[in-house]
Amino acid sequence: MKEKDLQSELSDLRSLMDRSTKFISLSGLSAMMAGIYALAGIALAWFLIIQSDIELDQYSSVPAEITDKLAIQIYIIAVVVLVASVLTAVWLTSKKVAKRGEKVWNAARMEVLGKMLTPLIAGGLLMNVFIFKGDYQYVASVSLVFYGLALVAGSYYTLSLIKYLGYFQIVLGLIAAIFPYYGLFFWIGGFGILHIIYGSILHFKYER
Repeated sequence: MKEKDLQSELSDLRSLMDRSTKFISLSGLSAMMAGIYALAGIALAWFLIIQSDIELDQYSSVPAEITDKLAIQIYIIAVVVLVASVLTAVWLTSKKVAKRGEKVWNAARMEVLGKMLTPLIAGGLLMNVFIFKGDYQYVASVSLVFYGLALVAGSYYTLSLIKYLGYFQIVLGLIAAIFPYYGLFFWIGGFGILHIIYGSILHFKYER
């Protein structure tokens, strides 16, 4: 009986330590790759917009009217970029965690995922509402703000660096709401450049 109690106490202690320890498991390389994927996807989307012969303002990146075909093409690009980023993050992070002899999914990581899922799902649903209604100019703002909220929500168990990345994403998203027809430019800054900067700092400062 005492042995079972001891094992239970050790299990609780291990769980408590797991929950209270900041984990640095996300790969900096995966963040950099996500930024590169985003820049490539944005460049392709911009090319499709230019080739569509839709009239743009001098500095606008999102036309006031988008054809259904173009909207579907850009949507597919976004999905491909998202899937590629997630798969790369899972692969590189799993390799990093395995080298440290840790489990890929532990209590802390599951809790981080749980905290991030709510704003990510809410933001994704709201984006699809705007897309369904044809209000494409607000998609960039919504995606940046809710992604930033997800990063801040999940930052408790990781480096404070990711929290500041989240703050920058939120600020960019709010500015994008003020200038809704410049969404691609804000995506370049948020999902492209900021990811590359964050990943570079994480990789060269903490992983080498």
